[in-house]
Amino acid sequence: MADINESQNLTGWSTGAKVLVGIIAAVIVIAVLAILTLTVAVLDAQAGAEYPYTTTYSVSLPDGQPVTIGSSRILVTSYNNELIADVDGTKEKLVVGQQRVISPRHAQITVLGLPVIDTDFQITLTYLGSTGTNANFAMTVRTGKQVPELVLRQLIPPTMNAQPV
Repeated sequence: MADINESQNLTGWSTGAKVLVGIIAAVIVIAVLAILTLTVAVLDAQAGAEYPYTTTYSVSLPDGQPVTIGSSRILVTSYNNELIADVDGTKEKLVVGQQRVISPRHAQITVLGLPVIDTDFQITLTYLGSTGTNANFAMTVRTGKQVPELVLRQLIPPTMNAQPV
């Protein structure tokens, strides 16, 4: 008889174990849904914003191909150590070491349709030179509130090959 009871205990789960597995599964499902429903809406910034938090990335922009960061459209064309940066229709010639500040924006981050973070941000690009068909930059993202990198990554397109510095 002891053998029968032992085999039933090994194949059947106790109520506590089933509840624990159910809770773990629910947490995993909610976490996956939160990641899948993470959205960042980018609007015009409010006047007088301050940016105490800074994150820096090494990025590359493909020469001659438009890239969108937040709601800003950027197109770069490089020649030797000079570059023409067209940001939202405003062109500027840059040389190595020169910065281009992109107009401040406001980001509204939601998860599962619920607002999580509202913050202003500003992006500064420092031209580092060209490599092949890419223009290399140090990109500084300044925010009004501390924002997790997972959220910042939503603003940066994968074609920029952003690497935290």
